[in-house]
Amino acid sequence: MNQKAKINIKRYENNPIITPGDVKPSRPEFKVECVFNAGVTRFEGDVLLLLRVAESAISNDKQVVKVPYYDYMKGEFVIENFDRNDPANDYSDSRYVKTPKRLYLTSVSHFRIARSKDGVNFVIDEKPAMVPANEYEMYGIEDPRITLIGDTYYINYSSISYITGVTTCLATTKDFKTFERKGVIFTPDNKDICIFPEKINGKYYAFNRPASAEYNRRDMWIAESPDLLCWGNHRYVMTARDDMWDNGRVGCSAVPFKTEKGWLEIYHGATKDNCYSLGASLHDLNDPGKVIARSTVPIIKPEEDYELYGFFGNVIFNCGVLFENNKIKIYYGAADTVMAYAEVDIDEIFKNLGV
Repeated sequence: MNQKAKINIKRYENNPIITPGDVKPSRPEFKVECVFNAGVTRFEGDVLLLLRVAESAISNDKQVVKVPYYDYMKGEFVIENFDRNDPANDYSDSRYVKTPKRLYLTSVSHFRIARSKDGVNFVIDEKPAMVPANEYEMYGIEDPRITLIGDTYYINYSSISYITGVTTCLATTKDFKTFERKGVIFTPDNKDICIFPEKINGKYYAFNRPASAEYNRRDMWIAESPDLLCWGNHRYVMTARDDMWDNGRVGCSAVPFKTEKGWLEIYHGATKDNCYSLGASLHDLNDPGKVIARSTVPIIKPEEDYELYGFFGNVIFNCGVLFENNKIKIYYGAADTVMAYAEVDIDEIFKNLGV
């Protein structure tokens, strides 16, 4: 069995499926810069995407950089202005404004719902589903994952704030109209959380990706919980691999799903020069912290223009898949700018994994 053979994955011919121009800004003074990294589920028969929408503040002066964020003390969005010619500030990365006192993001993200009957043509809500609302979310809410357990949809997401750093928060909904925030479930800096869709031996499990500032580690871990709120028994799962497509960092992407061979996780890996691709890992049904097999080549890597060029190019990153009729349906953010779609037979993944 040739694990190095190219995987037969099919991109949708009319990719990208959602672009910034398809999304109405949430406020008249905002501009939609990116729509990407959506959580995915089925709801009332439709494919439902919970889109991450990143917006910037409109500026008519090229010498002025406007930065929006949620001021939790005032309970409203505010915009700060920065002089691009100020030598004290660093504007070298389009995602940030670095001042001597504080790091700002140049955009702020919220969640927007999109629905589709056929899985590729989406109707997008005009208004946000969730917006920043507290001190943990000052700089935005990002990268949602959706796990259905019983009749409740559990949405975990990254909350960004210069006060608290990057935390992972949890919200629940049953109708995608009202959302109940449950608070922080993983402390800084931990992100890329994926909650398993059922208990395993009486416990809930979640993949997560803590970051070690001192040793610059970005590895996948697993934790368990009795109630989806309190997480413990943290264990290391897998790391980046030298001389391979994921030699820079790894993190969970999609909510794992159950197969006869084990729990299948579609995860992201990056090279040391920040080229993001997707791969697969297979985990033991009774002990999901145990890795059975792992992709030696990516399932999908940046090749198309919409994946290579954008707000942050050379990136394929996903927060959810649908597994239906033996096909893995991958909804992914491309170049941190647009949403795209691809699908692959699960047998192709098993072949790649050698199982």
